[in-house]
Amino acid sequence: MTKTLRLLHTSDWHLGRLLYGRKRYAEFAAFLDWLLDTLRAEGIDVLLVAGDIFDTTTPSNAAQTLYYRFLRRVAETGCRHVVVIGGNHDSPTFLNAPAELLKMLDVHVVGAATDNPADEVITLRDAEGRVELLVCAVPYLRDRDLRSAEAGESPEDKERKLAEGIQRHYAAVVEAALQLNAALPQPVPVLGMGHLFTAGGQTVDGDGVRELYVGSLAHVTAGIFPEALDYVALGHLHVPQPVGGRECVRYSGSPLAMGFGEAAQAKQVCIVEFVPEKTVRLLPVPVFQRLERVTGDWPQIEAQLTALKAEGEAVWLEVTHTGHEVIDDLRERLDGLIAGSTLEVLKARDARKAWQVLNRQAQDETLDDLSPDEVFARCLDAGQVPPEQRGELTQSFGEILQALQEADLQAE
Repeated sequence: MTKTLRLLHTSDWHLGRLLYGRKRYAEFAAFLDWLLDTLRAEGIDVLLVAGDIFDTTTPSNAAQTLYYRFLRRVAETGCRHVVVIGGNHDSPTFLNAPAELLKMLDVHVVGAATDNPADEVITLRDAEGRVELLVCAVPYLRDRDLRSAEAGESPEDKERKLAEGIQRHYAAVVEAALQLNAALPQPVPVLGMGHLFTAGGQTVDGDGVRELYVGSLAHVTAGIFPEALDYVALGHLHVPQPVGGRECVRYSGSPLAMGFGEAAQAKQVCIVEFVPEKTVRLLPVPVFQRLERVTGDWPQIEAQLTALKAEGEAVWLEVTHTGHEVIDDLRERLDGLIAGSTLEVLKARDARKAWQVLNRQAQDETLDDLSPDEVFARCLDAGQVPPEQRGELTQSFGEILQALQEADLQAE
C-alpha cells in the first residue's frame, strides 16, 4: 500500500429513539448531514458503522428514510465503501433484506452471524480494483448463534459457553481474513468490527445500554481480538473509550446523547489513517440538541433555570427536586418559571415522594420510564424478598427476558 487510506468509525445511532416520548428526527437528520460533510471534508474512504443503526427491530418509516437517504448520498462525498453490522437493537432480517441491492452502492451489510465465518470477511477494493482492506464484520452475536442449551446446565455453564462461543467465532472469522491476506500479492490492513460488551467497559446511568447476555462472564476482554488486527471498531457502549488499554481497539460511542445520563458527555467519531503510519484521531461531534439535568432544592432549581433562560439556547431539561419539602405542584411551578423561554422540561420529579410504580402513587412516572430490570427490582422490593434470594430470582428473570427477546426475533 502506497497511498493513505482513511476510515471513519461510528456506531449506536439508534435512529428513531424517543426521549420521554419526544421524537428526535431533527437531531438524527442534523447528525447524518454533519457526517456526510465530514466524510467529504476528511477525505474518508471507508465508513464503518458498528451496530444499533436503529433503536428498535421495527423502525418507523421516518427512521428508515433517514437511513436509506444517507446511504444514497454517501457516494457523493467520495467515500468508496460503507460497512454496516447489526447490533442488539437491530433486526437482522430487516438489515439484511436489501443487502444485495445495497452492494451496488458499495454498502456492505452483515446483519447476523453467518454459518460460514468467511462470509463475514468483507473484501474492499480501491478505484483500480485492487484489494485495499479486509474487514472482519462480526455483528452482534445472539445466544442462539453461540451455544446450544443442555438439560441441567448451571447458569455458570451457560455463561462459560457464551464467552467461549464469542471467542471461537472471532477466531474463525479473523483466521479466514488472515488466510485471504496471505494469498494477496501485497498484504493489506485487516480490521475487526463487533457489537458487544467488553469487560471493564464504561457506562453511565441513563444511557440505555443494557446487558447483552444473562450474567457477566460473557463480557469478553480485548484479548479475543488478535494483535494481527490493525484496528477494531466496536459498538454497543455509548461512552467513547479504548478497550484494555489498546488504542486501536475502541468504542466510538453514540454520536447523540441517548438520555440525560449522557448530557454532559463529549461525543465523537474515530478517524483511522493508514500510510505512512497508522494513526487514530478522535473528532468531536457537535451537539444538535442540548440536554441538561437540573437537581437540587427549589431555590437551587430556580437559580439554575434562571441562568439557563439567560443563555437563550434551546434546552431540554430533566428536573429532579431533592429538597426536604414535598412539592405537589412541581410541574406547574416549573412551567411558570420557564414560560416564554427556549427551555422545555421533558421530565420532572420530586425525589422526596414515597412512590412506587407498582401501586402508581407517583403521578408523573409510568412504566415507560423504567427498564424491565428496574420493574422487576421494584417487584422484589414490594414483595420484601430477602437479599439472599434476589440473586437467583434476578438470574431467572434475565433468562426469561432473554428467551422472549430471542423468540421475537425468530418470529420476524
